[in-house]
Amino acid sequence: MFLVLWATPRSTSTAFEWLMRQRGDFTCFHEPWNELYYYGEDRRSDRDGDVAARPGHTYAATWGQLETAAGRGSVFVKDFVYSVEHELEGEAGERRMARMTHTFLAREPRRVVQGLARHWPDCTFEEVGFASLHRLFERVAERDGVAPPVMSSDDLLDDPAGTVRAYCRAVGIDFLPGSLEWEAGDRSEVSWYGEGTGPWHDSLRQSTGITRPTTEYPPLEDNPRLLEFHERSLPHYEALLAHALAPAEGSAA
Repeated sequence: MFLVLWATPRSTSTAFEWLMRQRGDFTCFHEPWNELYYYGEDRRSDRDGDVAARPGHTYAATWGQLETAAGRGSVFVKDFVYSVEHELEGEAGERRMARMTHTFLAREPRRVVQGLARHWPDCTFEEVGFASLHRLFERVAERDGVAPPVMSSDDLLDDPAGTVRAYCRAVGIDFLPGSLEWEAGDRSEVSWYGEGTGPWHDSLRQSTGITRPTTEYPPLEDNPRLLEFHERSLPHYEALLAHALAPAEGSAA
């Protein structure tokens, strides 16, 4: 199985990825395309253009790595559509998409925009990620004739067990209750080489399970540019949320 969770930044997606790592039956990849987008030899962004790419770190090489791993066993990838959408076009892109089981995670855009802007004050609307996330969702739904699985971040935070059970059922894998808990500690597996451990996953390093974050951010209303990003993202979010899986009954923690 080549299972992909498409999300936006700051959407609790890395916490879900950490949960998938606890299962032990998937080889997990953390944002392989997004790392390329910023740090690969054929990078698409110059945000960290002063960071030298690893030799051979290209989109083509990474596709080869992922497909080899998927040929050997079950693979889970968490990533953002905007960083790989250009690789999913045309006949080659259709073939790549056909190999994957596509799933989606959607969080209310306010926290997404606030959280991203805290780390990248100059973030772009593309980097917020909702437009490309929704575009890919519609492509998969049109191709398959049915909406692919969508998780609501609010459901995941409020009822981790029920939401994960519903997700597992939707993609045809066993629900493993033990994956919902872990020890606090290092999370180097979910860091890019170009940015080190950084501040992105401080809460995850301290966590022992999926819980609602308590970080407070300045109100968006104080920043017209970010408020516009939120308003432009809302229709995409609401369209995805309309297809969110209902948490499985009787499984709330």
